[in-house]
Amino acid sequence: MPSQVKIGLIVVGDEILSGRRKDAHLEKVIALLNERGLSLSWAHFVPDDLDSLVKEYQQSFASGDIVFSSGGIGSTPDDKTRDAAGLALGLPLHLHPEAAALITERTQRMATEGSASADMGTPENQRRLAMGLFPEGSEIVPNPFNQIPGFFIKNHTFVPGFPEMAWPMIEWTLDTRYKHLHHIEEEQSYSVIIHTLPESRITPALEFIENKWPGIRTFSLPTVSREGKPAFIDLGVKGKNTADLKEAYDYLRGAILRVGGHFMDKPE
Repeated sequence: MPSQVKIGLIVVGDEILSGRRKDAHLEKVIALLNERGLSLSWAHFVPDDLDSLVKEYQQSFASGDIVFSSGGIGSTPDDKTRDAAGLALGLPLHLHPEAAALITERTQRMATEGSASADMGTPENQRRLAMGLFPEGSEIVPNPFNQIPGFFIKNHTFVPGFPEMAWPMIEWTLDTRYKHLHHIEEEQSYSVIIHTLPESRITPALEFIENKWPGIRTFSLPTVSREGKPAFIDLGVKGKNTADLKEAYDYLRGAILRVGGHFMDKPE
């Protein structure tokens, strides 16, 4: 993925923030991206609050990032994502004709099963059709689970909160809209495990690496002693420039030795 392109995730829902439901999207989206040689740059959790959502989407639309937003596109009063996206873009909501056709088709099937009215003018079916109200200029995102689509606009993909729906919709978007980004300039990392060396002693070396090789990032993941096992630090470098990455890694290993540390190589 070109270094200037970032991918973000927005998870919408009071139920996630309150703990009523456990988020399932973050780990899965990371996995879906990694399978395609992509990585997640950021993730935000936002309540079902219109003002909060509008601010969030204003920032994400302005960023130019690729964004996946999950939740808040149902038909109940707490579903405010569509309105917030429209307000953030300054665009009115319109009933998308493809979405209307898909929702009507699903409703008719439900009617034949005796679980809905075939009359699309009923209040209940009008609420179903309202799930096809998207900001002007949006395109639909197919939903293989129940055919009620999400929407796509300005590099933002909006999907339901249900994993059964959201995950295949995100996969479809990745494989349809962003296939050209798959497996190019994949990020690599190299790390070592060090014991009995405080982070403060190696921090100057990490700062030196990021200044000398701007495309390389360092990471330090310390642990604490648990169940009699000694604490350690997973220390390393990551980036897309293989030559610089290996050079930075060699420097890091030498720096550890110079400050009196010892390490075990841990390539990733």
